[in-house]
Amino acid sequence: MQIFDEITTARHLPFHNLIAAIEQTMIEGCTVPLRHIHAVDDGEGQQVGTLLLMPAWQGGKRLGVKTVSIFPGNRDHGFPGLHSVYVLYDASTGKPLAILDGDVITSRRTAAASALAARSLSRPDSRTLLIVGAGRVASLLADAYRAVRPIEKVLVWNISADSATKLVHRLRADGISAEHVRDLEAATQKADIVSCATLATQPLIHGTWLQPGTHLDLIGSFAPQMREADADCFRVASVFVDTNEALMKAGDILDAIASGAFEAAQVAATLEDLCKSRHPGRASSDQITLYKGVGTALADLAAASLAYDAACAE
Repeated sequence: MQIFDEITTARHLPFHNLIAAIEQTMIEGCTVPLRHIHAVDDGEGQQVGTLLLMPAWQGGKRLGVKTVSIFPGNRDHGFPGLHSVYVLYDASTGKPLAILDGDVITSRRTAAASALAARSLSRPDSRTLLIVGAGRVASLLADAYRAVRPIEKVLVWNISADSATKLVHRLRADGISAEHVRDLEAATQKADIVSCATLATQPLIHGTWLQPGTHLDLIGSFAPQMREADADCFRVASVFVDTNEALMKAGDILDAIASGAFEAAQVAATLEDLCKSRHPGRASSDQITLYKGVGTALADLAAASLAYDAACAE
């Protein structure tokens, strides 16, 4: 069994290849049980953390499970509150093949799935990308989107101006034209694609800001208490989701449904539908599209398999 650290895992997951791997796995099909969620106590009945288990497998090919440990109190000790590990197996024998850095798997597959959806949902001539957020996933979005669209300008907004500035400097060092913006409404109105990767609990993007032809990407909110967009965004847009699990857990959608602005039956298609050409995606140049992603273990498995195969070939 091989062990891939952060650097090795990332090196074998270039976005062109990762986007293609996720698409192919969507087309082939994959068994993805609902994730398991367990409370972890301190031995005296007080919860100190949460353990998530996210399994997936393709019969006769690969099987994998991602474990995610979330311990909010870690920040008091100066280290991250979330850690994840991915274990990849041979699905025919159950033999362990590799352990990979789960944080890299999660962040890169999230950005890749977002770009994969945008290939069908954004305008082909989209050149201006607004990134809302400046964390791990947000820092990868420019590279992911440049793999599918002719992005020429990247705008960055974050609640922390310092973090936004640091991301802009990193993007410029990579040869990308980037700018820190402070007026989120104005930036939204100028962007062809708006991608949100935050932990916001109050809406950041408002439907009244969205211009004809805009593609709105919401990949930060993954729990009922989280929101990156208001209900009007769902009222004015054609809505797509990565999986139907988004309807059970994403605060953005749950809020829109509760307000009467949106109904679950109005979801146009899933990412799998787009990959299998069961839905054509964007219908016109002035259509407003919205993609809501909460993450799927299918993409984790595709990423882990890609990294393992690339390392073996190398």
